Amino acid sequence: MRSRRSWGARANRGVNDMAAQVDGQTGEAAQRATSVIVLAVRVLRIPTLLVLIAPLPFIAATLLLAVNAEGAGRTIGLVVGLLMAAISLAFGARRQRILRAVEEPTALATELGIAVSLSGKVDETRTALTQIAGGGGWRVLSRLRGVWSGVGMTGRWIEGVGDLPRARYFVPPKIGTTVTLAIASLWLVPVSIVVAFFAVIGTVAGSF
Repeated sequence: MRSRRSWGARANRGVNDMAAQVDGQTGEAAQRATSVIVLAVRVLRIPTLLVLIAPLPFIAATLLLAVNAEGAGRTIGLVVGLLMAAISLAFGARRQRILRAVEEPTALATELGIAVSLSGKVDETRTALTQIAGGGGWRVLSRLRGVWSGVGMTGRWIEGVGDLPRARYFVPPKIGTTVTLAIASLWLVPVSIVVAFFAVIGTVAGSF
């Protein structure tokens, strides 16, 4: 426990040291971007919860029917059901981390400023950060991925932002994963319904 607190203290000191190197323009851009991000995440809290919950009954039904099936139907059902469950679990975990990341907007803004400084291309990256404003909801996540795509990220950037517990979810490479998970989870709703429907038909027909 003591070593964990010691590691946390060192991490906080490291963030504070890096924050001192952020220039005024970058800090202002980070604050404006944070306001948009925090608002978007809070607006999406309920819609993302619905997207997370909606496929769960159908995933459970598919797995239940697969467990009680025989032969190839059992294997296929379990593989498909577990794959859908994995997508849902990954989306739920990422959603929870992002919600925690925006609980302290000031700390998030500080970390975004640090992320820009770590890029080695401060002017270019800061310009990308200022382009985040505009749009809302899902568009902010897609816009985040879009504006960062024009900025070349180095290995130093990826390693550095990994130490920022809040900002790392809104910059490459994790922002790309977040958008991909969001899209996959949206598709999971109709897909899970269709899969469960065919699983029921297969069970009734005695071929599942």
